[in-house]
Amino acid sequence: MQPDPNDTIVALSSAPGPGGRAVVRLSGAEAFRITNTILQSIPPPDFTERSVHEGGIRLPGITQPLPAMLLLWPQPATYTGQDMVELHVLSSPPLVELLIAELLKAGARAAQPGEFTMRAFLAGKLDLTRAEAVLAVIEAGDRDELKQALAQLAGGMARPLQELRDDLLNLLADVEAGLDFAEEDIHFVQQDDLLMRLGKALAFITLLGKQIDQRSVGGRPLRVVLAGKPNAGKSSLFNALAGRAAALVSSEPGTTRDYLVHRLDLGGVIVELVDTAGWQKKNGHIETQAQLLSKEQAERADLVLLCLDATKERDDQQKELLEQQRPPVLGVATKCDLAKPPADLVMTSVVERTGIAELRKVLADRARAQARPALAPSLSRCRHHVDACLEHLRRAHAVVLHNDPPEVFALELRGALEQPGEMVGAVYTDDLLDRIFSRFCIGK
Repeated sequence: MQPDPNDTIVALSSAPGPGGRAVVRLSGAEAFRITNTILQSIPPPDFTERSVHEGGIRLPGITQPLPAMLLLWPQPATYTGQDMVELHVLSSPPLVELLIAELLKAGARAAQPGEFTMRAFLAGKLDLTRAEAVLAVIEAGDRDELKQALAQLAGGMARPLQELRDDLLNLLADVEAGLDFAEEDIHFVQQDDLLMRLGKALAFITLLGKQIDQRSVGGRPLRVVLAGKPNAGKSSLFNALAGRAAALVSSEPGTTRDYLVHRLDLGGVIVELVDTAGWQKKNGHIETQAQLLSKEQAERADLVLLCLDATKERDDQQKELLEQQRPPVLGVATKCDLAKPPADLVMTSVVERTGIAELRKVLADRARAQARPALAPSLSRCRHHVDACLEHLRRAHAVVLHNDPPEVFALELRGALEQPGEMVGAVYTDDLLDRIFSRFCIGK
């Protein structure tokens, strides 16, 4: 059951936990009145225009006013299309909980997941593809995902879909006008023109389908590079993960000179595993080339497994690498049958076969996260509508070619028109909104 969009809702809209600032947001017809009940040492604000005020708010049990910044946005030029208020306060969880409790007591209702963005959609501020892009921006795991989400939020999918709907509506209007004058044998659009306009629509929707496929499927497998010092157990771990003796293993340092690549199938997801030469001083041309190759592979990695011998202390270089963000580094303790490693590392022992299954699961989870971009649910939904639209347009094209009755053509055209309408939310059901907005967090 959809929540009442006329209620005044409140939620914490910033990250929970201690910090410099927490943002508590209200939206609804009673937002200004409810906020006014807790204001203290803030001059009575003008609720008819956008404004920012600094001062304090009173909370029960707190003797001094809580410093706060008050931001007011009167309807309709707001995110939700309703009156909106933001209270910026110190991010102290007990104080924030007390503030929200007072606002609830004054008449607000706790917002449900995605309810602010749902109201933006219902008010016509966003279409469904843009609403889904809001969630994708929040969940973006890298710059490419963020770029795609921002492009969709800016209308990268909505604008061309609207153009397609307009073209099909105009075409349908011409065809139906001809139906009204069928007895007079008046044609508002000729067969050649019909085929040309249908061809344009078919080309657009086919291209859109290809773009969705490119965005929703990862272009390559997760590339995982094993790195570390000589004799850190990289090649042994490589063989254990690969399930066979793919790399030469020796107690003599520097056995691996080139890099080795093996593709792992981890429950249906593919991981490209790369074993590289151990770090050591460059001694001769071959060793220099081996070190350069190792560095190159590490820079191209999606994840670096830094192999650390559990029997030895970490040096400054290893500590620095463990804090590296791009590419991300995961510390893996090897030879754990000989010594107990620090708790912050993934523990493995090739001899005892411990930690190998756990490490494979970590890699599989990383690969799935990479293969499923933040926009995947939106793109999957759109893929269904693109396929249905394409099928209706193809049938409409066949109707024109075979000179079938224009009523049949109009019927197929209406079917094609429904699909982009459902993509952008011109046609929707409560169940669809539930599926989309339930994935949001509260406060967004």
